[in-house]
Amino acid sequence: MSRKIVLVIGGARSGKSHFSEELVLRAEGTPFYIATAPVLDSEMAERVRLHQERRAAANWVTIEEERNLVNAIRLAAAEEAGAVLIDCLTLWINNLLYENPELTEIEITGRTRTLVEELRKGPPLSVLVINEVGLGLVPESALARRFRDLSGRCAQVIAAEADEVYFLVAGIAQRIK
Repeated sequence: MSRKIVLVIGGARSGKSHFSEELVLRAEGTPFYIATAPVLDSEMAERVRLHQERRAAANWVTIEEERNLVNAIRLAAAEEAGAVLIDCLTLWINNLLYENPELTEIEITGRTRTLVEELRKGPPLSVLVINEVGLGLVPESALARRFRDLSGRCAQVIAAEADEVYFLVAGIAQRIK
């Protein structure tokens, strides 16, 4: 069985999640949502609630996993997921960086390649969301620059392996691969 990987990239509030959810819902079988967002305040709790509400009618199965995406993919595959959405890699990187502020591009490259290897064995369709954080100003702090660099490296590794890549701007998706 062929496994398809789709990367959806764009700025904050560009429509990535909604577009990605639509891609997953077109696939056959049960849709799985791997949520990486830590809920640290009321504003984030509200965002999560709205996402959950939007998915409720389509009977999504949600796996909340902030760091171990390989295990989350294995869980979805064991449950015979038709498709899986990882939303989002940006927060995954944030969570990993919070755990280890010295995380390097070599380490994120290795983790990302391991994730891709698992996706190739996982559900028939995997859609991954990541923010494009490299189009703006150079961040002021070393940690913020490291985050930008790690995010960019992760996106490059996934995009190189992905079957399709979409860039979203103002809710408009443009296929770039």
